[in-house]
Amino acid sequence: MSQLTIETNVSEIVTVLPQSADLFRKLRIDYCCGGKISLREAAEQRELDPIDVLAKVQKMEEKWVSRQSMHPSSFGEKTLVAYIQEKYHESLREELPLLSPYVTKVARVHGERDPHLLKVLEIFNTLRKELIDHTDDEDLNVFPMILKFFENPSEELKYKLRPHVAELEEEHDNTGALFHELREITNHFTPPKDACGTYRLVYARLEQLEKDTFEHVHLENNILFERVKTHLN
Repeated sequence: MSQLTIETNVSEIVTVLPQSADLFRKLRIDYCCGGKISLREAAEQRELDPIDVLAKVQKMEEKWVSRQSMHPSSFGEKTLVAYIQEKYHESLREELPLLSPYVTKVARVHGERDPHLLKVLEIFNTLRKELIDHTDDEDLNVFPMILKFFENPSEELKYKLRPHVAELEEEHDNTGALFHELREITNHFTPPKDACGTYRLVYARLEQLEKDTFEHVHLENNILFERVKTHLN
């Protein structure tokens, strides 16, 4: 019998039932940066019926065929870190420079008619810089420190790790806020009916970037960092 209730935190639901992230994304329920609230509270914030949302989650749970051992939440710390770096960090370093010329072009060509596109470009450029700086810091400094801590815990490493983890979580919150703003000003990444192909391409890729980033942040905030903080207390 399911242990999930309307009082279960959204982030916990996604941890035990990864497919629920797609449902929450569709319902515009934040499961990463703002996921540490109950399903009831999250649903009510979106003016949704918590019982109805829970029923949808439980229906997904019924179809979940014992593949949890394949999900990153079951990985050891070393494997989890490598998974995050390969699936998300490397992808960001490839996608952001490739997407940048398209966002710039759409803002330049259509910005006079649609001024919000200039804001889209501004937010994207901020995200690009912050995400690259953030992942570089994780790869070069924080992740090696985390792995060293799990291999050989010490009070010195505890002292060093606490502010780093707190800072990364704060940066995740800032990233989430930027994506929320981006979603609002693009009408949930919906291009105008007469939008050109490049315009549509940009919105589709920005939406995919949001999806991937939220999954990325969820793995770090709610799985990796939670494991670290358990040992830091």
